[in-house]
Amino acid sequence: MKELQGSEIQHLPAFLSRNVIRRDRRFKQGVYNPVGSKYRGKSNPVYRSSWELKFFRWCDLNENVIEWNSENVVIPYRIGNGKPRRYIVDNTVTIKEGSCIKKYLVEIKPYKQTQPPTSHGNKKKSTIIYEQYTFAKNKCKWGAAEQWCKKNGYEFLILTEKNLFNKR
Repeated sequence: MKELQGSEIQHLPAFLSRNVIRRDRRFKQGVYNPVGSKYRGKSNPVYRSSWELKFFRWCDLNENVIEWNSENVVIPYRIGNGKPRRYIVDNTVTIKEGSCIKKYLVEIKPYKQTQPPTSHGNKKKSTIIYEQYTFAKNKCKWGAAEQWCKKNGYEFLILTEKNLFNKR
């Protein structure tokens, strides 16, 4: 499978919007009503999946979470040499870990979107292109987030269903 590069990636958004971007509304969405006073947002946070809802509940109920917020950090990034874009990170959370206090930027994604796409005989070409573009876009976002974290004293975490639903 050929991995898309620089100029190929930057021209994909127009192609994808015309041909293959899928808007899937099967996921659980809504407004979360925070419990207690840990949430620091201006208005109640919106969850866009059941995984985000689970994370919001964890933040509210975990005694080590000092404060948390949703979609409050915007990081500029580019795909290839394309136009500037804005990455709105899912969450920020401040956690007491022993005697230390750590700050995290947290992105919640399906595990499949964190791995390079694979092709096999059953996939349509448009599906492969869409998955390649999504992966490339995510890598650009996460690189920008890593740089932002280094400058601002945060750590960057990507949580997937494998982390969120780990039975301990």
